[in-house]
Amino acid sequence: MTLLPKKLVQRLRRAPSRFRRSLSEYRFFAYLAILGPGIIAANAGNDASGIATYSSVGAGYGYSLLWVFIPMILSLVVVQEMCVRMGVVTGQGLADLIREQFGVRWTALIMLALLIANTGVIISEFVGIAQASELFGISRYLTVPLAVGLIWWLVVRGSQKRVERVFLAMSLVFFCYVIAAFLARPNWGEVGAALVTPSLSGDTAYLFFIMALIGTTITPFMQVFVQSSVVEKRMDVEDLPIVRADVIVGTLFACAIAAFIVISTAATLHLNGVTVIDSAATAAEAFVPIAGNYAKYLFAIGLLGASLLAMGVLPLATAYSLSEAMGFEKGLSRSFREAPIFIGIFTALIVVGAVVALIPGIPQIQLLLVTQMVNGLLLPVLLVAIVLLSGNREIMGKHSNGRLFNIFAWTITVIVSVLSLALIGRAIADMFTS
Repeated sequence: MTLLPKKLVQRLRRAPSRFRRSLSEYRFFAYLAILGPGIIAANAGNDASGIATYSSVGAGYGYSLLWVFIPMILSLVVVQEMCVRMGVVTGQGLADLIREQFGVRWTALIMLALLIANTGVIISEFVGIAQASELFGISRYLTVPLAVGLIWWLVVRGSQKRVERVFLAMSLVFFCYVIAAFLARPNWGEVGAALVTPSLSGDTAYLFFIMALIGTTITPFMQVFVQSSVVEKRMDVEDLPIVRADVIVGTLFACAIAAFIVISTAATLHLNGVTVIDSAATAAEAFVPIAGNYAKYLFAIGLLGASLLAMGVLPLATAYSLSEAMGFEKGLSRSFREAPIFIGIFTALIVVGAVVALIPGIPQIQLLLVTQMVNGLLLPVLLVAIVLLSGNREIMGKHSNGRLFNIFAWTITVIVSVLSLALIGRAIADMFTS
């Protein structure tokens, strides 16, 4: 997609200053039209389980783990940049490329793992919606079906632009956590010092939370969604600078929100001796005696918005990947007649997620552990595929990974993979020792 015809650009450059200003304004709005996939994908990672993880980090270890966000930002930018670059250059989604380059068997195995993991996370998002609504005294048996209806109607009946705009608007709810952090009145000097000063500990729980932070931030569904979204917007190589900017802006915003969640819980719960948090709803309730009801409701609003956003993005990412892997039509601009498998998968996932989440006494922690383990096994495989594909000159041509970029990408892949597998090992060990 070319932002402006080249001849028109040349004429405008030779034109008087008022016309050159028009060119700048046009480009600005064109840039805004392209922004979206990177921001939505990164923010969808701050879902109910992510908020619970960030709350647990702040409550358990105060500000001491804030330094982890710097390498997290760099890693997520590199991974998502490779995905959007592949989408722009090849015009294909990640599952499409995996099927073509690695064969049907590997694709089927990866898609099965992605389906299991995403289904578990989708259920947890509905649990998050239920918990957030009950913090306001509203029954989950009202809010969960209502959420299903709204998201289904938005995705199935809406256009690609409308869905993206609504998802972007949902991202604004994360500012609740910024306000909550300032209400907590943290020591900003200590926050700044912790952010730039790495601190290491041999404590197994400390290492576990480092692994959990990275595993929560870099997840398989985000990479699938961001590449498929770029493909659906039909961008070309001339859009690469803006697509990269979208990835960087989205990552910075999402990681900043996650850091504010850690700061708010560190400044309130940790300093007041509340060090164990088992869910985002528990964190919100724990705010009341320390920071008052306003902080609790801000936290609850953030949880509701985050769960709604992830509840829309996760089924879409799964529907994109499965449809691509099987060679079926897909896309938000397609009707049910044009893409029945794509819309059918999306519908089935949100219905199953809602029904299971409404079962009384659903073992949420065990569900998240299983999901985390499947994601932990899938992420290394997916990262290796992404680096191999984006570095393949036959596919990417002159836009393939450069030598230095490739070294950096492989380093991130190895580190994240080792941490993911270590996280699985810790989870399995906890299951046998508990």
